[in-house]
Amino acid sequence: MAKQKSDLSRAFSEDGAVKTHVGGQALIEGVMMRGKYNWAVAVREPSGAIYVEEHDLKSGQDKNGWMYWPLVRGCRALVESLMLGFKALEIAALHAFGDEEGEQKAAAEASAEAVDYETTLTEDAETREEEEEFGHREMMISMIVGLVLGVVLFIVAPAAVTNLIVGEYDDHTLAWNIVDGLLRVAVFVFYIWLIGRMEDIKRMFMYHGAEHKAIHCFEHGLPMTPENARQFPRLHVRCGTAFLIMVMVIAILVYTIFPLNAIISGFGVPDGLPKLLLVIVARIVLMPVIAGISYEITVKWAGSHPDNPLVKVILWPGMQMQYLTTHEPDDAQMECAIAAMQTVLAREEAEAARATDATETIAAS
Repeated sequence: MAKQKSDLSRAFSEDGAVKTHVGGQALIEGVMMRGKYNWAVAVREPSGAIYVEEHDLKSGQDKNGWMYWPLVRGCRALVESLMLGFKALEIAALHAFGDEEGEQKAAAEASAEAVDYETTLTEDAETREEEEEFGHREMMISMIVGLVLGVVLFIVAPAAVTNLIVGEYDDHTLAWNIVDGLLRVAVFVFYIWLIGRMEDIKRMFMYHGAEHKAIHCFEHGLPMTPENARQFPRLHVRCGTAFLIMVMVIAILVYTIFPLNAIISGFGVPDGLPKLLLVIVARIVLMPVIAGISYEITVKWAGSHPDNPLVKVILWPGMQMQYLTTHEPDDAQMECAIAAMQTVLAREEAEAARATDATETIAAS
């Protein structure tokens, strides 16, 4: 009997004939998929139905073509992913959980005497607006807090610990950057392992696996059904997890090459906290450059050449991380991923057809 291939081996070797730029993100009881022109969220509601919502992408407009230039598109993708991710999580949170109190209230009102219909509609609309505004405000606060915690956990804390271990930055630059980078990776892996022990996050990681399987299914040109998607690996070479690991690796190289020592000596920055703060600020400022380079390597190049032996070496750490961030999904979860994927693909096909019609009209004239 032939030995069954691992998900890692299959993700590298079973590349589909259909190429796509569509990617996604796991949510609370759902999946978000993003294409060139729009993004869509599919959420499993408490009733068992799938709620689907889609929005246009401003970056997909022709007038913003510069956003797709090399390096620039990596920065755009990072910022856009953060913004869309929080918006998608907000939508998922609104539809993934039932409101038992609201249902009981609705039942009580249904049995009561009728009230003025117009007044009721107005009051209900105002209540919905207040609830949506409150939910949006909470999500914005969560996003800001999350970004601050991310900077503290993955930039400030590793830099501070490295300074204690290695010493001043300009005295041991190479060792400083290597230790700092390894600490960031260690913090990231531990963080993913820790949150992965939460039940809600475990289910989110199952939706992450469903997202990958749905994309694999499309790339292999099969009808998008849970039965067809189930056969594919839960790992994918274009996963954002691999991108994040690549960011940490590229960061070590960029920070080492960047002439920070010249800046330190030129301005006579004193040892201790002032020098450490300058190092931290430099790391934050260089993040767009690092993101742009990492995007070109992991998404554009590696995603298009999965069979290249060098690609396997470069993506191996990120692919290993996907064993933590993905779990095998059930059919209900794959249905959500497929629903979001089909919504995005429908828009892609419509835009392609519109472009073809425009070309034929110009040619005919």
